[in-house]
Amino acid sequence: MKEKIYIANDHTAVEMKQVIINFLKEKGYKIIDLGTDEGNACSYSEKGIELGEAVAKDEGSLGIALCGTGIGISIAANKVKGIRAALIYEIQTAELARQHNNANILATGARLIANDKATKLVDAFLKTSFEGGRHEERIKKINEYTK
Repeated sequence: MKEKIYIANDHTAVEMKQVIINFLKEKGYKIIDLGTDEGNACSYSEKGIELGEAVAKDEGSLGIALCGTGIGISIAANKVKGIRAALIYEIQTAELARQHNNANILATGARLIANDKATKLVDAFLKTSFEGGRHEERIKKINEYTK
């Protein structure tokens, strides 16, 4: 079994979340769904914080945050100590967020990208590792600030 992936969404990303969950299950990931399956309005901020707390408490886990744009849910998740949620719309930024920033949550927007592209972003994010090296000191500086 591959690592554990937490996923959270608001009402705008119900369909995208299900597509991503199916994609990840096929690849052997264990998925913990913290999102909504309802189309009724719910708070991206609550879902982002809940996701951030779950990933922060579960060392080595990663998260996926989905809302209309990915902006609100990523801002909320980033309020949690130890979280580095990156707003991703392109493959290269998915890779760089992991390589350079050791991002532990990918955030994206269901109103802005297609479900097929979302699975490609998730795949790139999960296949990429943190490079460490010169980036290690930068991450350390961010972590020290949040203490």
